[in-house]
Amino acid sequence: MSKDSKSTVDILILGAGWTSTFLIPLLQQKGIKYASTTTTGRDGTYKFRFDPEGGDENRKQLRHLPTAKSILITFPLKGEGQSRSLVEQYSDTHSIDSLGDSGHSSSFQFIQLGSTGIFTVPGQSTWVTRHSLYDVSNDRAIAEDELLQLGGCVLNLSGLWGGERNPKHWIERVAGTKEMLSGKKSLHMVHGLDVSRGVVGVIGNWEKARGQRFMLTDLMVYDWWSLILGYAGELDEENGDGKMEGRQIKWIGELMKENDVRALPRSSEDLGRCYDSREFWDTFGVMPVRSRV
Repeated sequence: MSKDSKSTVDILILGAGWTSTFLIPLLQQKGIKYASTTTTGRDGTYKFRFDPEGGDENRKQLRHLPTAKSILITFPLKGEGQSRSLVEQYSDTHSIDSLGDSGHSSSFQFIQLGSTGIFTVPGQSTWVTRHSLYDVSNDRAIAEDELLQLGGCVLNLSGLWGGERNPKHWIERVAGTKEMLSGKKSLHMVHGLDVSRGVVGVIGNWEKARGQRFMLTDLMVYDWWSLILGYAGELDEENGDGKMEGRQIKWIGELMKENDVRALPRSSEDLGRCYDSREFWDTFGVMPVRSRV
């Protein structure tokens, strides 16, 4: 990765965090030229810290970043103005013509990574797609809508996992009591590698992505009770304490009896909210390769 501010790349990653640990190796494998930023400029990255207030500081930082056809924003933008400011300031300080990409897009391609959390609204239907109702008053949704109006693309990601990030390590936090466990229903996940494959699909088929919001899951709807029942015994064996057998495993048995659940996983009707992300994978001609957490 070059650190020459006058250099050109295929994709600029604004915020090289967890997702980049999967995305960068994939870009290298596919020969896609990239550059990335961190708030400190560590590990050969460019230094960039987004200022929510905008102004000259952002413009000054952006000016020192390379020119890229695609710009991936991995950190959340919030409310009105932030998306427009970032897009306009990057466009003002960089020339699309320097990419020598005549015959293709005449403007930069901005992609925002968001969350499926915006689709959690009262009265939502059981099956949720990218076309479903979402919380338009949510600060992140407001910024995403602004980016869409500017011709960008938003990828609303479900729960992220991969590497050390695994739902089995969340059990005590999300189901530490029987009451908490009782309220756990559906879970939707997507692996970092599949997020990365999705991003590569988007930058390679931009006309299908321009101005569009997509939802990403691994095409699975997980039942928290089913996952916990599967993981708890493994964790007890790893920890050598049998703690979950006397708590989470026992509680699941009691809850199944109390709620007349004959077997796990529960039905979509019982799980209450199920994400249907088929349209994304179909549109960009890829499929998730890391399903089944």
